[in-house]
Amino acid sequence: MTPAIIASVETMLEKWKGLEGKEIEVYNEFRFLTSEVISRIAFGSNYLEGEKIFAMLNKLKILVSLNINKTAIPFINKLWKPADMLESEKLEKGIQDCVMEMIKKREDKVVSGEADSFGTDFLGLLVNAYHDLDDKNRVSLEDLVGECKTIYYAGRENVNSLLAWIVLHLAIHGDWQEKARREVIDIFGNQNPHLEGIAKLKIMTMIINETLRLYGPSHGLPRTVAREGQLGKFILPADIDILCLNIGLHRDPHLWGDDVHLFKPERFAEGIAKVTNYTAAAFFPFGLGPRSCVGMTLSTIETKIALSMILQRYTITISPTYVHSPIPIITLQPQHGIQIILEPLHSC
Repeated sequence: MTPAIIASVETMLEKWKGLEGKEIEVYNEFRFLTSEVISRIAFGSNYLEGEKIFAMLNKLKILVSLNINKTAIPFINKLWKPADMLESEKLEKGIQDCVMEMIKKREDKVVSGEADSFGTDFLGLLVNAYHDLDDKNRVSLEDLVGECKTIYYAGRENVNSLLAWIVLHLAIHGDWQEKARREVIDIFGNQNPHLEGIAKLKIMTMIINETLRLYGPSHGLPRTVAREGQLGKFILPADIDILCLNIGLHRDPHLWGDDVHLFKPERFAEGIAKVTNYTAAAFFPFGLGPRSCVGMTLSTIETKIALSMILQRYTITISPTYVHSPIPIITLQPQHGIQIILEPLHSC
């Protein structure tokens, strides 16, 4: 996993050598990076092979965001479907066909003897589960395709947004940028990051957590009530859909103090439990319980590796053209991008 992330970051940094001292829009830069990483790690491919899926997922994301608050009437929708619904169904079918093509390639290689297994990456494990002879362990084709879509989307969008917002804060708060850089150089020197050192990045962890609190990619978590229950003074019937707005809790002054809107990574100096007074629901950027994000560890490692390698090479300043305009399109994104300027520290 780590070598694949490092190789992807090195490709991005090689491109950046020609942009030193010039304005770079990092939100899109990180989109290519995270697309490449998830393609390599989960699907044994690269960005170009998954480009068609990423493009369709992006269109689908926009359609879902535009229609998320619209009420669907099943009876009417059977007779007449809005244009957005028809387009969404077309995109869903296109994504499914692409995933099925990837699955068939794995199956054909095993049948022809070119490979002796479906692979050990995420896709390989899912295809193995799809062919499992034990009914209890077997996954359906629908679930297999659904899991692939989730990993493709979440593996790219969440880390993409997180990296962009962190870089923005480091560009604005030069003191924290320098603290993070000193920590990275103390641990790794000019060498590539490794897992043992990544676990020691305390200051970077504080910066990541504070960015997740203020600009977490997931600003709300949809949930379905399994059975009737009480939440405060409200009775929640079974089978209704609710939205847990973690962004509201993350910016609640009763939980975080009057400086709740300020970027202060030192809040997390003694860990998450201490700053939240051991209240789990005060900070849950990746969700809670059995439905929490399965990619949390990968996201954190990828973020730390990318930031470490950038800080080893560059100082980051904000471009005067940057316009602050966060917008929720499933994930919290910079509407007009994030423009920065990179200056090399030394020859690498």
